[in-house]
Amino acid sequence: MNFAPKSCAYTKPSTGAWAPSHANSICIATRSRVLSAASVVVRAPQSAPNRSVSAFITETLSKYPSLRASRLHVMLQERGYTGSSSHFRHLLASLRPRREPEAYLRLRTLPGEQAQVDWAHFGHRRIGRAERPLMAFVMTLSYSRRIFLHFSLNARMDSFLGGHVLAFEAWGGVPRVILSDNLKSAVLERMGEAIRFNPQYLAFCAHYRFEPRPVALARGNEKGRVERSIRYIRDNFFAARVFADVDDLNTQAKIWCEAAASDRPWPEGAQLTVGAAFDNERQA
Repeated sequence: MNFAPKSCAYTKPSTGAWAPSHANSICIATRSRVLSAASVVVRAPQSAPNRSVSAFITETLSKYPSLRASRLHVMLQERGYTGSSSHFRHLLASLRPRREPEAYLRLRTLPGEQAQVDWAHFGHRRIGRAERPLMAFVMTLSYSRRIFLHFSLNARMDSFLGGHVLAFEAWGGVPRVILSDNLKSAVLERMGEAIRFNPQYLAFCAHYRFEPRPVALARGNEKGRVERSIRYIRDNFFAARVFADVDDLNTQAKIWCEAAASDRPWPEGAQLTVGAAFDNERQA
């Protein structure tokens, strides 16, 4: 008597005897292995032209690691490369060295120790026949995340210093350190850690007795709290905002800072609001 594996499929022919059908005579497990093997794609070895292109890309990137893909593509075309843009970018993605992610230390500050300041552009307003930029002076207390927001039609020195004064008055105090960008109102010249401050700003700092601290060049992340405040302002205050003029906008901004912006959860502990953390900061 003949036995077949239990996983094989059978059909019943018209003669009445059981026999394996031609289509199903191969057991299921065997068919699975055959089909799986057939689905494997065997790639041909890289052709000589592709090897030379890869070598050129690798050598060029070793000399110029940040070279843009568009420039590298043109350089290859000048050397006779005829591949499509999509093929080139796929090849480049496999050859460009991956940068190690940069590690950042989480900033923790004491109450009243630090504030961060920045300008933000919010489009233009027509004043008479002129288009004027709508600028937002934003200062954020690093400990409590309390926001001060004031709009003006320029980013000149008088508006910059005036924004500081208004923030100090609104908060009832002055932080010990204020982080800023290397904008001309604060920094006239910089080489590494050697900074030549704007004399007018330096005199202002001495009058209010706080330390000016411009962040390192190309290191906007060092004042990430005011940057996040600006994003929050764009999404939660300015979006779809209707106002008659800049004075009306500033009135609305003051109400928003004292209400909605202060009622949000404090990032350092959800049991407190930003407003409650600010009250603790003022008492420090």
